[in-house]
Amino acid sequence: VALESTIISHGMPPPGNVQTAMACVREVRDAGAVPATVAVIDGAIRVGLAADEVERLGLADGVAKVSLRDLGAVVAGGGLGATTVAATMHAAALAGIPVFATGGIGGVHRGDDHDVSADLTALGTIPVAVVCSGPKAVLDV
Repeated sequence: VALESTIISHGMPPPGNVQTAMACVREVRDAGAVPATVAVIDGAIRVGLAADEVERLGLADGVAKVSLRDLGAVVAGGGLGATTVAATMHAAALAGIPVFATGGIGGVHRGDDHDVSADLTALGTIPVAVVCSGPKAVLDV
């Protein structure tokens, strides 16, 4: 089961971000599946992070928020990046992981119908099943 990493670096403050990420990993494992948190670590797309890598994402400053459009630049630049839903789905598909779990997906932002999340395109084009609570509450649904 793929897990995104944006929530670790951009969604929650420390130390709760790292604790929550590790709790999600444990829940997936306890359910009998193999957890695979996805991120860009030192310019490499990593599918399945060690605990110290999750902690690094949660505590480091300047972690890039990596969607599909940003993936190449962060990899080429040797950077550290937390993957969004779309980028995580892409990495999961490349790794042969058929299921991805996340809290919420992106959509269209209220008051700005030109701000459309790449998550929507990914949901329609990437062959990965997404398990989530629905679109984020701040979106125009």
